[in-house]
Amino acid sequence: MTSVRHQLLRRKPAPLEGVEDSHLKRSIGLFALTMIGIGATIGTGIFYVLSGAVPIAGPAVVWSFVIAGAVAGVTALCYAELAGSVPVSGSTYSYAYTTLGEAPAMGVAACLLLEYGVSTAGVAVGWSQYVNQLLFNLFGFRIPEVLSNAPEQGGIINLPAVIVIVLCGLLLLRGAGESATANAVMVVIKVAVLLFFVAVALTGWNADHFANFAPAGFQGIVAAAGLIFFSFIGLDAVSTAGGEAKNPKRNLPLAILFALLVVVVMYVAVAISAVGAQSPEKFEGQSAGLAAILEAIIGSSWPGTVVAAGAVISIFSVTLVTLYGQTRILFAMSRDGMLPPVFARVDRRTLAPAANTMIVTAVIAVLAALVPINFLLEMTSIGTLVAFLVVAVAVIILRRREPDMERGFTLPLHPLIPILSILGCLWIISQLRPITIIVFVVWTAVVLVFYWFYGRRHSVLGGAPEPADVPFTSTVVQPKDADR
Repeated sequence: MTSVRHQLLRRKPAPLEGVEDSHLKRSIGLFALTMIGIGATIGTGIFYVLSGAVPIAGPAVVWSFVIAGAVAGVTALCYAELAGSVPVSGSTYSYAYTTLGEAPAMGVAACLLLEYGVSTAGVAVGWSQYVNQLLFNLFGFRIPEVLSNAPEQGGIINLPAVIVIVLCGLLLLRGAGESATANAVMVVIKVAVLLFFVAVALTGWNADHFANFAPAGFQGIVAAAGLIFFSFIGLDAVSTAGGEAKNPKRNLPLAILFALLVVVVMYVAVAISAVGAQSPEKFEGQSAGLAAILEAIIGSSWPGTVVAAGAVISIFSVTLVTLYGQTRILFAMSRDGMLPPVFARVDRRTLAPAANTMIVTAVIAVLAALVPINFLLEMTSIGTLVAFLVVAVAVIILRRREPDMERGFTLPLHPLIPILSILGCLWIISQLRPITIIVFVVWTAVVLVFYWFYGRRHSVLGGAPEPADVPFTSTVVQPKDADR
């Protein structure tokens, strides 16, 4: 009889590259993968979160972005190595399953459900603010507060947030290739709009805004870094496309690194120009902040209208990518027997997981309609941080266990880089509110209880004739150079 220890720690072999294990269509190339990373990262994080982060860190919010970017950067190198070594769908969940074991993978899945599901809802709530700003600039009309706020914020339902999630769900039902193309177009537009913002904001530069640079000291800088860290979810989103990426061993690591470079440069440029154009005390509670800054500089509503329109498009793409990531993680879990089979059913015409997409869309729409954004964002951050931490641990374990396996990308300075990633994640987690950590622990426990009673017994790997506790490379035939 299989021991409980073996059940909890059984590891899943990675499939051969080029061998379809998911029935999904490999239709996403390097450019589209990079756009997924940028699309999931540049969005609400810069269009919305400044109004929450600047009151905490002051002008030093620039350093908050740098710290969050540095932690995300060393983690990105870890992601790149794992993505090039284990090119499968399911993101960190699949990495944990092939390196740490089944039960740890379910713990990671709990993090990812927060990271993607809650993030999608939070981003959609941020989208509604810019929709209101755009409607006011164009038509002098705003959606009534009872229809654009969660109950805790004095409303009844956040209707715009529900609408954007439903629209993204409908687009995803058409297939991954079409969704990736639409996302790439939106990413190009959003980057152009942010460059426009930087150019105009610099004309209103006032060095006096940086006089009281860090009013809350280093602790305020780190606390703000914890708040904005959720916006680096795009690094993980690239890896969720492993089952639909062309040449994943090469393209996944490159897409992650390219996306990180673009994102960090854009974040720092926008943060510096925004604080230089508007005094820090005006950020607190500010709605559609970037648009308001430009309107104050120009004295006209048209620059703000351009930014608001760009934000509406930008945040739509973030919602699209995070919703996509959530469906693919649930798909991978269902395929492994950790969830009911409905989440792994693929539509014959579009080759997309249709029922999965509809269920996820409905659940997240309800979440976005009824829960305030600040709580959503902080829960997303802790989920992202723990997932990043697991990736760094997995790199160290895989290097030790399989030092000679062929990798699409090998991170430098091992094990220093993974250790820095682990320490950075733990450091930012320690700055989050205790209630956030408590809710996260309770949520993870709930998922593990579900695994104990359902996943452990329905595990596809559990029905395999041979134990999975075998050397990783013994089950994987690495591609030949000619196949790259």
